[in-house]
Amino acid sequence: MSIDVNNESGTEVDEQAILDVARYALTRMRIHPLSELSVIVVDEAAMEQLHLQWMDLPGPTDVMSFPMDELRPPAKDDEEPPQGLLGDIVLCPEVAKKQGEEAPTRHSMDEELQLLTVHGVLHLLGYDHEVPDEKAEMFGLQAAIVDGWRSEHGLEGPSPAPTVS
Repeated sequence: MSIDVNNESGTEVDEQAILDVARYALTRMRIHPLSELSVIVVDEAAMEQLHLQWMDLPGPTDVMSFPMDELRPPAKDDEEPPQGLLGDIVLCPEVAKKQGEEAPTRHSMDEELQLLTVHGVLHLLGYDHEVPDEKAEMFGLQAAIVDGWRSEHGLEGPSPAPTVS
């Protein structure tokens, strides 16, 4: 899988963890190994501009996803996954830091960015959380992926509770 992480935020983030959790999520979702993903880390001003431009909402947000080829996980285990460009995930570490500090299970900015990366991957794959059933499915899958990745990397405890709105 080709995953590029580009930190334009001016904030030090664990780029390797973002790359690793994105790769883990895509592998777990059975996305073709030659698919491509871009993760861009931006500051609050850049995120606010994107949020206003694409969602017509004021203020910065934590994560935005911009799908390209609208790839979906294969429906059956024996089905060959399609190859293509997944798209872009944009993360904002400043918002992630605030969310981690305010979460009931207080956690670090990097832990929040890992959660947001998985959240962004799921959005690229067509998952959403607008209605309760979809939200339950997406957030359950998100927790399972983050927990699985954390377990594989010897990190203690369950994943941070979803703070994504």
